[in-house]
This record gives sequence, structure tokens and C-alpha cells, in this order.
Amino acid sequence: MTSQAEPEPPAWRNTAGLTLRRVRAQAILLALCLWGVCAVDFATPGIFDRAGNIKFQDFLPLYVSARLIADGRATELYNQQVTANEMQSIVSQSNLVTLPNLYGPQVGILFVPLSRLSFPAAARIWVTLSLLIYVASIYLIWRECPELRRHAGIVAISAAAFPPLFHFFVRGQISVLPLVCFTATFLALRRQREWLAGAALGLLVLKPQFLVAIPFVLLLARAWKAFGGLTLSAAAQLIFTNFYFGPEVMRLYLDTLWHAPRWITAVELSLAPIQMHSLRSFWSLLVPWPQVGFALYIITSCVAVVIASVIWKSSEHLALRFSALTLAAVLVNPHLFVYDLLVLAPVLLLLVDWTLTHPQQSTSATFRLLLYLSFLLPMLGPLSQWTHLQVSVPIFVALLWTLRPTETAGHKLDSNECRVV
Repeated sequence: MTSQAEPEPPAWRNTAGLTLRRVRAQAILLALCLWGVCAVDFATPGIFDRAGNIKFQDFLPLYVSARLIADGRATELYNQQVTANEMQSIVSQSNLVTLPNLYGPQVGILFVPLSRLSFPAAARIWVTLSLLIYVASIYLIWRECPELRRHAGIVAISAAAFPPLFHFFVRGQISVLPLVCFTATFLALRRQREWLAGAALGLLVLKPQFLVAIPFVLLLARAWKAFGGLTLSAAAQLIFTNFYFGPEVMRLYLDTLWHAPRWITAVELSLAPIQMHSLRSFWSLLVPWPQVGFALYIITSCVAVVIASVIWKSSEHLALRFSALTLAAVLVNPHLFVYDLLVLAPVLLLLVDWTLTHPQQSTSATFRLLLYLSFLLPMLGPLSQWTHLQVSVPIFVALLWTLRPTETAGHKLDSNECRVV
């Protein structure tokens, strides 16, 4: 070991001033700002933060669902009045709490062990466990990145400064579960186990909006093993849920899921689009006519799926193919909030590592700048309230476009690139 500073990656020296030293300094500053705000906001005693919001509020519907299941009241999971009353009894305030339960009943089973604890205690345990899972996922992907292993310090700092992590934590969300699914998918693909990779993707049915694009990408790419694994895994989860809870509960869940926009409007989340980062929210913000915006969403989603399928069935490096699949899942997701961008953490790690391992190929300054902006811009989502332009989405689209195969791209696999490093 040497005490010298980490060597500057040659591929990044002339990318809009993004030297290793500057990126590290910016990541430290961003982490201090985000978590400093969190510490000040959550320093107040009780269930409410300094701004008057419920601490880890998005965990509340899951906690209520777990209590209903534990009490044998699963048939009331999607009775919004019942869940609102349960939340009111937990919050103990005069204002009505209206956070609808939009998760599948099988998700509530995961939290039944926490249902006998108080809500603050259960929420703290969940977010602590979630952070450990996040760290483990980052570590497992980082371990597969030969060049990034030389830069463990900046990877750790950047992981802490990732804006979706902050939003995921303060809301008490479950975005770490899709992150685990994508991480497991990459690790299985790395070991050339396509059935297992598909099975990991099928687990995303717990947040089914992530599965809008992925099956179509795999079908168009004729990735039959991965598609088969996905289908069997998703079907097994749904069959188990239907058997455990009964068809009536499943019917109520599917009805709630289908009318999710209605429930979002009902709880007056008028600022929801500015917190979203997919093509659906992009067009709804930019175009004042809902039907036109929806048509543009469908068209651009089809384009994203086609591009991702072309990349997937090519002989591109696995990091590029996996990244294309994940980006398509994010872009086409009709209900993707900023905390769900946590699934882009493996993509950013893998693509940065790819630029370092291919410094003489087509890793242009534009491509590296897109990676930098993909990391940073989700933090600026609230600006779209005035600009009506969610700038992160065009960046994700541009990043997906740059991954497409070209004759001179030089992305092709070396003979040993599929092997475990």
C-alpha cells in the first residue's frame, strides 16, 4: 500500500474539468449538504420532522398493511378509509392522513415482523436495514469493476452523495428492493446464468411499473431464457399471493393499481410530476394537453424499448447491455419517483468503470458528461415546477442513445470480459 493520492484516470482528465479531485470535492460537499439537512430536519422529537411532515412517511402504508395482515384483516388492505383511519390512530393528529396503499399484498408480508413495534421503531429498523442492503449492493457491483476497485474512496463518497438515496431514506421507501433485483440480475448475467437473471427481474412484480418495458426488450431481443425466467418468477409470486390472500384481495389490488393516478390526485399530490423522472412525467409537464402528452409517452417509450432491445441482442459489453435494459425500465416506468432512481446506482458504477477500462475507444467527453449529469440532475427536479422541463429525462435518453452499437464503437467483448473478475 502507498500513501500517495489515487491516480487520475486518463479518460476523465479533459471531461469538462471533471478531474478526480474535483469530483471527490463535489461529492463530499453534496453529501454534507444532503445529510446535514436530513440531520437538522429529523432532529425534532416525535413522529414529525421540523417541516411538519411525518418522518419516513412512505413507510406508513406498508406498516399499516403489515398490521392488517397480522390481525387477519387482509380483506381491508385496499379499503382506503380503513387504512386512513389506521394511519390517523398512529399519527394522533387532527389533520386527516391520506396516504393510499398502492403496493401488492405480498409486499406487506415482508413487514409483518415489524408490525408489533411502534411505527417510529419499525421505520427506523427498516431504513437502517435498507441502508445496509444499499451498501451491500454497491459493494457487490463495485467488486465486479476492475478499474473502480482502485478508487474505493470516491466510490464510497459518491454512493453516500447519490441524491435518490437521500430521498429514499427520508421517505422510508422500499426502492432498495428493486435495487436488489437489478443487482442480482447483473451478477447472474455476469456468470452467464440467464434463467436466474430473468428470475431476479421477475421479482420486480412487487413494483410492477418497472416491468412495463423489460419484457418487451427481452422479447424483441429474443432473450428467451431471461424472458422465461422472468415470466416464471413473476407468475410464481402472483400465484402465491392469490393463493395466500384469495382472489378478492387480488382483484381489489389490481383495481387500486389500475386507478393509481386517481388515488394520487385524491391525496392532492399536485407536485408529483416534478418529483418524477420518466418519459410519462416528462411529457405531462411539457405538454399541456393530456391526451397528446400520453401519445408522446407511448411513442417515445416504444423507441426506448427498441433501442434497448437492439443493444441487448448485440455483442456489446455486458455493462452496456445491462445499463440499456435498466435505463429503458426507468424511462418507460409510468410512476417513477426520484427515490426509485436508486436502481441507476449499478448503471453509473458499471459505465464509469467501462470508460476507465476503454480509455482509447469511443468513451467521448460527451458520454462521461452524461454520466455526471445523470448522477446530479435528479436533485434539481423541483425546478420543473417553473420550467416545465424535467432535464434529467433527456439526459437518460441521451445516455441510452450513446450505448447503441456502431461499427466503430469498440464496445465489443474481449474474450475474457464475461468471466468473473
